[in-house]
Amino acid sequence: MDDVSAAKRLIAALDLTSLNPSDDEESILSLCQRASTPYGQTAAVCIFPQFIPFAKQHLPSGIKVATVINFPLGLADLHLLEKEISSALKLGADELDVVFPYRTFLSGDQEFCISYLELARRLSHPKTLKIIIETGELKTVSNICQVANLCIASQADFIKTSTGKTEISATPEAANIILETIYKSGKRVGFKASGGIKTLDDAKKYLVLAQSIMGAGWVTPDNFRIGASSVLDSLLNTLKRGY
Repeated sequence: MDDVSAAKRLIAALDLTSLNPSDDEESILSLCQRASTPYGQTAAVCIFPQFIPFAKQHLPSGIKVATVINFPLGLADLHLLEKEISSALKLGADELDVVFPYRTFLSGDQEFCISYLELARRLSHPKTLKIIIETGELKTVSNICQVANLCIASQADFIKTSTGKTEISATPEAANIILETIYKSGKRVGFKASGGIKTLDDAKKYLVLAQSIMGAGWVTPDNFRIGASSVLDSLLNTLKRGY
């Protein structure tokens, strides 16, 4: 796939993200303005919950507002999960990026993790639910595959690689495990790569990988997302150059 074609597809699949302690209305306004480009709109913006109403006021129709839940720690706290999802929905969130309690999974308490995922699905329905599994902390093929299967069984809409707040974020290796697991399941579950994706080359790896495993027709914003901020500049520069 040539870079121009890839850049156009990646803009449409981008969850333009700002999850910084310094975020304020000025920075969120700038994010919302960047989400509409001369080459099309991004799929969503991903922001902290308190900025949801402000973003909804400043985004054109067609761009979703995603927010994060239990972020970034993924605590084993069902009350917190319920509180944050309920609040985000009242504020108008279209999509929920929920951090999986990966430490609890690693400790061996799979039953709690199943309950957590089931509650997240029930509370978020019918909004889009993305589960952030923190692949860099799960580390092994077996762990990533097991957690991906738990997400699939809970009817999550997307499996997301990472919060971007740990030492190891998205990697093509982890993405391959998730995508292969989704493919083998035969279920309609999407994939989102997030964390450390800054250039067209970074993002294109995931686009090509998803196409090779799932098929070109599968790779649409309904199934495939990239979570990033600075990568947009790289995509736009490629499109401006035309090569």
